[in-house]
Amino acid sequence: MADPRFFEVAGPFSLAEIAAMAPAEPGPGADPDARMTDVKPLDAAGPQDVSFLDNRRYIDQFAASRAGACLVHPDFAGQAPEGMAVLLTAEPYRAYARVARAFYPQPAAASGVHAAAHVHETARVAGDSRIEVGAVVGASAEIGSRCLVSANAVIGAGVVLGEDCVIGPGALLAYCLIGKRVVIHAGARIGQDGFGFAPGADGHLKVPQIGRVIIEDDVEIGANTTIDRGAGPDTVIGAGTKIDNLVQIGHNVRLGRGCIVVSQAGVSGSTHVGNGVLMAGQAGLVGHLRIGDGARIGAQCGVMRDVERGETVIGSPAVPVRQFWRQVAALTRLVGNGRGK
Repeated sequence: MADPRFFEVAGPFSLAEIAAMAPAEPGPGADPDARMTDVKPLDAAGPQDVSFLDNRRYIDQFAASRAGACLVHPDFAGQAPEGMAVLLTAEPYRAYARVARAFYPQPAAASGVHAAAHVHETARVAGDSRIEVGAVVGASAEIGSRCLVSANAVIGAGVVLGEDCVIGPGALLAYCLIGKRVVIHAGARIGQDGFGFAPGADGHLKVPQIGRVIIEDDVEIGANTTIDRGAGPDTVIGAGTKIDNLVQIGHNVRLGRGCIVVSQAGVSGSTHVGNGVLMAGQAGLVGHLRIGDGARIGAQCGVMRDVERGETVIGSPAVPVRQFWRQVAALTRLVGNGRGK
């Protein structure tokens, strides 16, 4: 069970309710009225817990699990232990996410402005939003309904938050327009100066950064991530994109819809990234590139050229994945197996 000091469990729920929320099809013999009280991993679950199997590497844990019910692909259901109710779904992990959210719903924040918050007289804050202690809301900023601005967060002058946004402690937002249902975690910096300088013999001349950051609906931005505002064109983060902690997005970058950007990745200025692109950890993209829809950028990639739609690249400099492994094989043959001459 999750630590009750931090998480409050809902339920219990019947198997029929769980199957409906997943959604999943109860397997043969499953009792629709059986009550489940929690969600747990396969190796920790008991008879009143729901678990899931999404990776064949955990088949042995699945076969030995004491879970009362398990979300599982039909291909693996036959290996369930006796007494386990199987809930059949083609997407067990996504089904588990829905079920876990039902057991552990996000608590609703009480509305109101804390007496120790600083809200400018020209700012507009919806009456059902919450502004916590030490938070600052600047002149002419707009906070939509049901938003949470956490302790010591700063919402700069003119910034707009759509409905149902969550701004984590110590986050700073400036020169940006934020859509609905956006989550920005602690310490993130949105809308700071882009890194723009005109070099010359007498020094580097700063170029004014007069664009904005536009964050569309349903985006999540991790802790201590930085997204620079545009130099003239806006920096844009497309709807449904999820950005991990410690990511750097440069000025004028455009990320498409539904992208995944993993921790410590960096995207240099004016690069345009298509829809559904995955960037793994510590990937680095130079500026002014075009990354096609559905491309996959491997961990620690150094991307120095455009990447085509649907292409998978790895290495530094990045090359198509098959070419990379051919290079690795050739190098291995060249230097031997490492066990001597």
